[in-house]
Amino acid sequence: MKIYPAIDVMDGEAVRLEEGKRETKKVYGDPVKIAKEFESYVDKVHVVDLDGAFSGSPKNLVTVKKILSRTDLSVQLGGGIRTERNLRNVRELGVTNPIVGTMALEEGFLARVGKEFNGLTVSLDVRSESLAVEGWERTLEADYREVFDKLKYHTNRFIFTSVGSDGKLEGVAEVERFWSDQEVIYAGGVTSQEDLGFLEDRGFDGAIIGRALYEGNLDLAEISDTFGDGNAG
Repeated sequence: MKIYPAIDVMDGEAVRLEEGKRETKKVYGDPVKIAKEFESYVDKVHVVDLDGAFSGSPKNLVTVKKILSRTDLSVQLGGGIRTERNLRNVRELGVTNPIVGTMALEEGFLARVGKEFNGLTVSLDVRSESLAVEGWERTLEADYREVFDKLKYHTNRFIFTSVGSDGKLEGVAEVERFWSDQEVIYAGGVTSQEDLGFLEDRGFDGAIIGRALYEGNLDLAEISDTFGDGNAG
């Protein structure tokens, strides 16, 4: 199972939120410096442009560009990527895996861009079995499994995020496997090696880890040795 350290960016700083709520923001410093520290153990990081997620278009691409130019890391990037122009901009920047969430539910949009953009990733952000969209500020009456069954024909790479667990250091959500041979990565509440073992047993291809790394609950060097070779593909 691959490990993806998370760097959430707001106003140019690396931060963590609980359940995506802005009022819970905690600042951890320079995203580029943090990326350089992660570079010793992985080859890809998970970056979220929080300002972009809340506003509807990417706002921290300068920071993403610095991470790409000053490290050898690959980047999967989410947050406000809601148009084909957004996708082209982040691809030209060098982003390996652009992540779409809100606009993925527009099946016509996903059908078009899924053919053009290799590595396109859909984020299923789940709150109480339903999907959270628009920076998690709105919840749809849509079962994520039914949505997945429609979207899997347009891309084979997904992130499952437990919104209620995200940033809280309370462990991962109970989730049964709902996919077949698609690549599915888990995010939300990963706090311990036991959590990672549970996710691996469930068949997740990767795990995104944020606050547990920043707060010292998990050691990236140690879990990189334990779970595969530590290099995220």
